[in-house]
Order: sequence, then structure tokens, then C-alpha cells
Amino acid sequence: MRTIINSVRFVWVILALPALFQLHGWWTGAIDTMDMLHPTGETSARLMIAAMLIGPLAGVLGPRRWLLWLLARRRALGVAAFGYAVLHLVFYAIDMGSLDAILGELPIASIWTGWLALALMLPMALTSNQRSMLWLRTAWKRVQQLAYPAAVLTLLHWWWVHDGATAAVAHFAPLAFLWLLLALRRLRPIRPSPQAGV
Repeated sequence: MRTIINSVRFVWVILALPALFQLHGWWTGAIDTMDMLHPTGETSARLMIAAMLIGPLAGVLGPRRWLLWLLARRRALGVAAFGYAVLHLVFYAIDMGSLDAILGELPIASIWTGWLALALMLPMALTSNQRSMLWLRTAWKRVQQLAYPAAVLTLLHWWWVHDGATAAVAHFAPLAFLWLLLALRRLRPIRPSPQAGV
């Protein structure tokens, strides 16, 4: 059982399950094209948040076995988040019906924030592999740091599309809280250790 759980294939099967259920519902007519936008977009955002939570959690809680397991699979979560974002885009394009209609919505803030978030996710997804890490070296980390502006844009996109902050903020609040905790830890001055005999 442990071998199955630790396998890369198992992780990808778990990450693909929501897409399979969503696509099955759409293919059989149980879910309309427009109704596919909400679940694909939310799944993308949730996977992005999950991928970004792992590092701060490790920083706050310290090395834990389950966190180390997640850290080893963080790139898969990020790539899956991009995959669901692409699926979200595909159903958006189908629902809009034409390129002119899509271009007509580009100036709307709730739309261009989504496009820009997807554009920032693309280089991260393309370089989320061992070969790119070796090729880019120190630049690899800078590419992956595009996750921060992508997360902010995703939050704004979600907020403005649904014309309300509650759901978007509730999802991103744990990530913001952990970032705040880490920032406060770094600002806290280091106390000198007491010297023996002083």
C-alpha cells in the first residue's frame, strides 16, 4: 500500500479524478458548458493554493513526514493547477462561441486578470521538471516565484467574476495567514543565547 501511495502515478490519478468526473458530467449532458467554468476554475485555484501552502507550512511547523511527502509532490500540484486552468479556458472559449466574443471581453478586469494569471502559470508549468531545474540553475527559482503574482491575479479574477469576495478570500486566507506568520518570524530579532557562567 505504501508503495502505491508513494508512486508518481498514484498522485497523478488522484489529481486527475476531478477532471474526469467534470468531463464525464459535461460529455453526458448532465453539466452545461457554462456550468463547467466554475468547478474547473475553482479546482485550479485550490490546487494552486495547496501547492503554495506546503512551503510556508514546513516553515512554521518544521520538518514533518507528511510535509516532506507533500514537498516532494508540490510540482505535480502546480502543474495540475495549470492543467485545470487550461481546462477552464477551453470551456470558456466553447461557451463564448467565437474569437470576436472572447476578444471583446478582454478589457474587462475580471477577464484579463484570468488571462494574465494563466500566462504567468505557463512558464512555471513548462519548467516544473528536473531537466529545466538543471538547465536554468538559479534562474529556475525566479521562474517559480511567478506563483506569487499569479496567485494575486487568480484571487482578483475569482473575486470579480463572482462579484463578491467571500469565497475567494476564504480560500486564500490560510495562505495569507501563513505568509504573515513567516514574515513576523523573520522580523523578530534573534535573542543571544545565555553564556555559561555569566
